[in-house]
Amino acid sequence: MRYAQIREIDIANGPGVRASLYVQGCNRHCPGCFNEETWDFCGGKEFTKELEDKLIAIINRPHIVGFTILGGEPMEPEHRQEVSDLLARIRENCPGKTIWMYSSFLYEELADAPEHPLDNVDVLIDGPYVAALSDRKLKFRGSSNQRIIDLNKTRDKGEVLLYEFQKI
Repeated sequence: MRYAQIREIDIANGPGVRASLYVQGCNRHCPGCFNEETWDFCGGKEFTKELEDKLIAIINRPHIVGFTILGGEPMEPEHRQEVSDLLARIRENCPGKTIWMYSSFLYEELADAPEHPLDNVDVLIDGPYVAALSDRKLKFRGSSNQRIIDLNKTRDKGEVLLYEFQKI
């Protein structure tokens, strides 16, 4: 797997201060995508075991509340097994940290994938970016067709349930 960027501090892609990984490579090419530079599967840099160890150390910093993976497209078939393995390792080694994922694939397309890519994801923002539905007022998503799905509640209830933001 290749990656475009790691952000040690990210407040744009989920609640609180998070660490984030931008996976390199996307075949979806949503018109108006804000991250076209991540489309090329040969771009970016190789994601190594050493980098994975460093990422886990970053996520475990006390001020980091969680981890977000986005792209590119982390759920391209070419990425699914490596992303699934990475998220399992983060879940095991970063207790108490939430895992969010952005994917242009719909939940329904991913839920039964053989790689079980969502097993260790707490919240999924799904659906392609649609420029005609863009709204800068939306929280943690680019267009109104995208859903913020609470995967823990969805797994428990057996139906898609949206994430409810905590009131401060």
